[in-house]
Amino acid sequence: MVCPEIATLIAALDDPDAAIRRLGVLQAADAAEEHPELFARASRDADAGVRLEAVRALEGDASPAGVEALLDRLDDEDAEIRAAAGQGLSEILDEAAGPQLLRRLESAQGPAKAAILAGLRKLRLAEAFGPAMAGLTDALAAVRREAVGVLGYLRDARALPVLAERVGQDPAAEVRRAAVGALGFGAGATVLPALLLGLLDADWQTREEAAASLGRLRPDGAAAGLIAALDDDYWQVRLKAANALGRLREERAIPVLIRALSHPIGNLRKEAAGALGAIGHRDAISALTAALADSDVEVRKVAERALVGLS
Repeated sequence: MVCPEIATLIAALDDPDAAIRRLGVLQAADAAEEHPELFARASRDADAGVRLEAVRALEGDASPAGVEALLDRLDDEDAEIRAAAGQGLSEILDEAAGPQLLRRLESAQGPAKAAILAGLRKLRLAEAFGPAMAGLTDALAAVRREAVGVLGYLRDARALPVLAERVGQDPAAEVRRAAVGALGFGAGATVLPALLLGLLDADWQTREEAAASLGRLRPDGAAAGLIAALDDDYWQVRLKAANALGRLREERAIPVLIRALSHPIGNLRKEAAGALGAIGHRDAISALTAALADSDVEVRKVAERALVGLS
């Protein structure tokens, strides 16, 4: 028994009026999972509005018809449709779609290649390792970024040296930043030099990511770089460095963390208070006591908890 929305869609797809075809796709969108072939057909419509709604309905669809439709629309003449197709591929979670994506990746170029790599990322297919490694040298930064993403999800130690190389050599900040994040699955000593290099990157978001990764990994030898990062021009970098130093329980950071308690950004003051509490040294008692009068209630709460831990 065909539901009314699908019956309407079947009739609408042959209507000469694009508005009716589009309305049919919209009304039946929730049934795309059960009838991907109809939406795949609509994705080839002459009208861009119909194609766009069909692609949106197929988001995350792992059926052969749905995946093929999304792949085909990566080269659509309409930029919004191309973006929607890429988003749709990135939401696929069923590894059964992997072989289809890998086959198309072999001939894909430019943004379409980047979108397919993004679609492969969450699938964690071992077969994607080779294509992702090859993608690291692509001329397009978006392809290199998505290749880094695939390797980060695969967590294969063979990729660590080339990911570290991207941190130091890639001309695109977005790729360096992604590489710094992807190194987070490695052993601390293995990736420490690249992460410390990331702390010195010209791009502040890469520096921020490096500080966050060091906080997660907590490798020996990270403290000096993180302490220096507490003087970064961007408070966001300082915040991640403060958090990392708290995780490391690095007593050498106490003086700079105390200085951070007077920073104009409340979030940084709160993070500094939390880090001092995590370090747990009595040298911080006076500064934390003063922080009980901070203008930000969250800073006062964190300082109070830190002092309780020190009592």
